[in-house]
Amino acid sequence: MVNDYKKFDLFGKSLIQKIVLKPPFKFDFPVTDRACFLYLLEGEIKYQIDEEEINIPTNYSLFLNCINSGKQIQNSNSKSNCEIVIVTFYPDILKKIYERELPVLLQAPRNPISNKSSEKISSDFLILKYIEGLLFYFENPSLVNEDILILKFKEIILLLSQTQNAEAIQVILSQLFSPTTYTFKQIIEANLFSQLSIEELAERNNLSISSFKREFARLYNDTPANYIKAKKLEKATELLLASTKRITDIAFDCGFNDLANFTKSFSEKYNTTPTNYRLQIKNK
Repeated sequence: MVNDYKKFDLFGKSLIQKIVLKPPFKFDFPVTDRACFLYLLEGEIKYQIDEEEINIPTNYSLFLNCINSGKQIQNSNSKSNCEIVIVTFYPDILKKIYERELPVLLQAPRNPISNKSSEKISSDFLILKYIEGLLFYFENPSLVNEDILILKFKEIILLLSQTQNAEAIQVILSQLFSPTTYTFKQIIEANLFSQLSIEELAERNNLSISSFKREFARLYNDTPANYIKAKKLEKATELLLASTKRITDIAFDCGFNDLANFTKSFSEKYNTTPTNYRLQIKNK
């Protein structure tokens, strides 16, 4: 459950976020065009991708390439809350900030590490001080403006370039500008919240409908329609708790083409309407 959520936007996109999550929780990263730096201020999380699980303790960081999506952080055992700061790297924002030339960390590496999509970063004094600076701005949001956000964004890029993980982070970031070929699962997870039809998803995988459905069942042990709807509804519950967006906006953000369809699907799964769900959880 999301206990607290704050963010700063730059150029219309969520740049820096602070989230307090109460265990047990699962938090997905089904996005396709960005990378994320996660710093654990309090508690611990487990990072799950396919069959791999990595433990991230307090004051450690995780850097993710979200092009290779289908990733998840979770905590099912801890009794204390998990507080996480997230800085998101968008290729269009990076290009806008660095108009003349991208810094070395964002350039293509000389010796790329194939399929490198995540990096665990040990406790680092300079990064800790950087996070403490962000907390000051979360406590004093009236001081934040576009120039401050750009400076803080450039600062984390500089700090990451000075860590022992710089080479791996460079590989991950470079993929934002030269994406690798998508696998079947990457295409599915990248389009979970789109309004693409099953036929369009099959086409993107260069498969016939029947072949697509067989491959989907083999990998997910479910039908495309059931799996995708379930993921959309899970995301809807997160947004209902973590944001103040209108129900209609949440429906479209989760890939439903109209409010009536969203409400019907939500009610069938959770035995209540989206509006009542939000009220019930917040009143607990």
